[in-house]
Amino acid sequence: MGTAGEAPAGAAGERRLLINVAYRLLGSLVEAEDAVQDAYARWYALPPGRREEIVSPGAWLTTVTSRICLDVLGSARARRERYVGAWLPEPLPDRDEWNHGRNTDPADQMVLDESVDTAFLVVLESMTPAERVAFVLHDVFRYPFAEIADILDRTPAACRQLASSARRRPGTAHPPRAGAGRAEVIRNIKRAWRSKDIAALVGLLDPSAVMTSDGGGLAGAALRPIEGRRNIAAYMTAIADRAPGLELLERSVNGAPGLVGRRAGTVVTVASFGVSEGRVTRIWVVRNPEKLRAWTRTGGGQGPGTG
Repeated sequence: MGTAGEAPAGAAGERRLLINVAYRLLGSLVEAEDAVQDAYARWYALPPGRREEIVSPGAWLTTVTSRICLDVLGSARARRERYVGAWLPEPLPDRDEWNHGRNTDPADQMVLDESVDTAFLVVLESMTPAERVAFVLHDVFRYPFAEIADILDRTPAACRQLASSARRRPGTAHPPRAGAGRAEVIRNIKRAWRSKDIAALVGLLDPSAVMTSDGGGLAGAALRPIEGRRNIAAYMTAIADRAPGLELLERSVNGAPGLVGRRAGTVVTVASFGVSEGRVTRIWVVRNPEKLRAWTRTGGGQGPGTG
């Protein structure tokens, strides 16, 4: 099993899996990395004899990481009650834009599939911590309920019920997928925003569209969701008037087409979108600089779709 201080066999692959599990459980790459680091610290703290007794280090690390995330989710509820404005998951850049030749960044470990779509992560936020752990581990990562029961300290039947309860929330049965026309809709939103064309924006938004912004008290953002396409269009054009020099780029956000606002080479805004039947139904805007660290390191990227 290895000597003292030695990482488990297949440590790179295990770390990748743990980062992916923890991000989906917490909605924060920073917190996910902290949870995984904590799990590895506990592994190294075990006496060598105890480590040698563990048949599957990967399963042990997954259990410990998941329990750490469960504790973080419990304390996060209290923290978010004090959070300034709405709380949104931390947006992820495309892997190619993140690493720039490096291979140590946690985002380089991420699998950007439907289970990290912003809409899906927002639904996960509505679950209780136990529901979220049961649902993510079983429905996303296919862990058996017998293993989840050990993590949650409940019976397999109780864990099955937790996952079933989570599944009944709208948006969980079929994780959203980026339709073929989604990128074109986002491109049209960018053009209309740049030209401050309220009529065009209204036409691109669903009548019941909702925009949610997350500034965390550290950057300007609407403290409450903005509802209705006309209100959103008016807000967006007003922001355009107050944002001289802001460069708007088409970028992948959590694996789906989105927009990134960059000023003086620094990313200050990341927006992701829910699109249905050719119209935008939801807009999630993250402006909290603490949630944009990955984007700050990438500079927003220089890939296609900049125009």
